[in-house]
Amino acid sequence: MRLLIIEDEPRTADYLQQGLRENGYVVDCAYTGTDGLHLARQHSYDLVILDVNLPELDGWGVLQRLRAESSTRIMMLTAHGRLADRVKGLDLGADDYLLKPFEFPELLARIRSLLRRNDQHLQPDTLKVADLELDPGRHRAWRGGQRIDLTAKEFTLLHLLMRQSGEVLSRTQIISLVWDMNFDCDTNVVEVSIRRLRAKIDDPFDNKLIHTLRGVGYVLEART
Repeated sequence: MRLLIIEDEPRTADYLQQGLRENGYVVDCAYTGTDGLHLARQHSYDLVILDVNLPELDGWGVLQRLRAESSTRIMMLTAHGRLADRVKGLDLGADDYLLKPFEFPELLARIRSLLRRNDQHLQPDTLKVADLELDPGRHRAWRGGQRIDLTAKEFTLLHLLMRQSGEVLSRTQIISLVWDMNFDCDTNVVEVSIRRLRAKIDDPFDNKLIHTLRGVGYVLEART
């Protein structure tokens, strides 16, 4: 099992890394949110252990971006113990929330529990809206039984829209969840990407799924 620790405090990161390796896990470490997000996108991890207070990009930002792109299990490991923080982490998609300071045996037990859940979901569920289907595990999309070839960014954008089907997403939300945090928000990258996505999944078909709400954002949903 391969784990990723995203923790900016070196002593805590080293303690976690050593303890988990001694228990048979393969462990990578990142010390900033940006580096952690990069590693999580480059490699396949069974579990990400994520702190909240991180330089460059905080844990909430990392969690949002990872959850928009991946079904990897994510455990928040943080000193933020207020009820509002715990609720926020779980609402943003964290699978577990463990407070510092913690007992290592409890951490191991929670990791085992999360990984057992992973074993039951080795193949991510296929998303479906009308006759449009997306398989995140195999990185494939179909409409009306016809295979659709997508670039990596197009796939990530479609995944986001389908995960949030029926919910209007603003241009700013889309940029923050699909592109890098430092991306130039003044560009028309969202409009261009939506247009290219429409050309593949909407233009060849009578029933259009991607809709624009002028001045608000975009929504993917089936309309009669």
